[in-house]
Amino acid sequence: MAENREVLLKQDERVYYDEKCPGCKIDKLKQSNPNIPFKHLFYVFIVALVADLPIATLFPFMYFMVRDFHIAKREEDIGYYAGAIGASFMCGRFFTSLFWGMIADRYGRKPVIIFGTIAVLIFNTLFGLSTNFWMAVSMRFLQGCLCGNLGAVKAYASEICRKEYQALGMSIISTAWGIALVIGPALGGFLAQPAEKFPDVFSKESLFGRFPYFLPCLFISIIALVITILCFWLPETLHFHNKNDEEEHEKLCDRLEASTYGSDLDLNSQKCEEDCQTPQQSLYKNWPLMSSIIVYCVFQLHDMAYAEIFPLWAVSPKKLGGLSYSSSQVGEALSISGMGMLLFQLFVYPPLEKKCGFLKLTQIGAVVTIALLSTYPLMVNLSGLTLTLVIDYASVMKNIVSVSIATGLFLLQNRAVSQKQRGAANGISMAGMSLFKAAGPAGGGSLFSWAMSRQHASFLPGVHMVFFILNVIEFIALMMTFKPFLDVAT
Repeated sequence: MAENREVLLKQDERVYYDEKCPGCKIDKLKQSNPNIPFKHLFYVFIVALVADLPIATLFPFMYFMVRDFHIAKREEDIGYYAGAIGASFMCGRFFTSLFWGMIADRYGRKPVIIFGTIAVLIFNTLFGLSTNFWMAVSMRFLQGCLCGNLGAVKAYASEICRKEYQALGMSIISTAWGIALVIGPALGGFLAQPAEKFPDVFSKESLFGRFPYFLPCLFISIIALVITILCFWLPETLHFHNKNDEEEHEKLCDRLEASTYGSDLDLNSQKCEEDCQTPQQSLYKNWPLMSSIIVYCVFQLHDMAYAEIFPLWAVSPKKLGGLSYSSSQVGEALSISGMGMLLFQLFVYPPLEKKCGFLKLTQIGAVVTIALLSTYPLMVNLSGLTLTLVIDYASVMKNIVSVSIATGLFLLQNRAVSQKQRGAANGISMAGMSLFKAAGPAGGGSLFSWAMSRQHASFLPGVHMVFFILNVIEFIALMMTFKPFLDVAT
């Protein structure tokens, strides 16, 4: 056993290594290679992408899908049913996120990630074949239940990088959402209803004519299949030690603790100390973790409500305060905003985070969001190129600040716990986020339909009430980022 273990004690380094443990191999790789792990971050990116694409693809055609189900008695009621379909995915994720986090902590990140991509492959395909409202809701709910890879990949991103690159690793997850907002709405907007848009290629009697929303879902499922295959080469990051190894590990850590070192420890040093802390602190009593999760959930409630409301507002007729956009125009606007988010995350956010800190960026982003959304009801008075440019600019700014907030809170959550609890911690985060994200589309759709019925109200008529309530939610989230509520050392 001695030959399988290396103990290196240096002035600035403390490393425990077991060559049979996949997590130790990753730790040794990080110790020997100070560069950015581009290969591993690529895996993080594609796994996060396949989890986000099914969400982003729906935005442009959800309104028309519900209309074609003929379940809404009035045009104003479509928002209720569109919100229910959007919420069903997050409801499923809420019920199983903690379970998948615990599985990831026990059996590894890789099995959960692979199973999640397979779930996307199967249930996203079946969703595209939905013939009625309840089938669509069921397929989305099951996909949410069985796709637990986003929480696992957040833990993976924090473990695959040295500490100085953890902000980059978390921003890669947000960048994947940006790419999803480029690809997803474009696929949903241009590939939905192909028999109407491309009659020379797809006839109304063909498969894609009878199932007008199957083509974009099929395309996403093909991407999921490719990513599932690639994930079999994904290296595991979780540490596996048998009982004897763990006892020797603890003794080793005790000897290391007796030595005197500076406070600036590297990632491997932190890992060794964290593993020695037994018993593990209850996650629910870890206020730095729980406070960051609560703040994150409130921000996500706002973002999902906005994501539901924006396309509903854009495709609504101008007589109801909308923009009379087509699904293609909505797809274009969301794709442009996604591209802006991508460029910001890759080239602007990392240096800004180092200079300002992610908490200050979160607070600035919330203030910008409130100012921005206050201008949305006035955009209905614009038209033509002016309207296009203003909407595109506003969408880019909104998504940039949203992803900055999410990235910062990802970092806070993962730094608040040790590796042994990171999967479960991300599971709790995903469960809470999913509950709020389920409330976001359902509440957003209901809010929009209610606001559309009060066009002639004396106080905040129509869409004015919609964006006012969104700003109230954002303001509440902003207030929660200050002490004493957000008790996290940043």
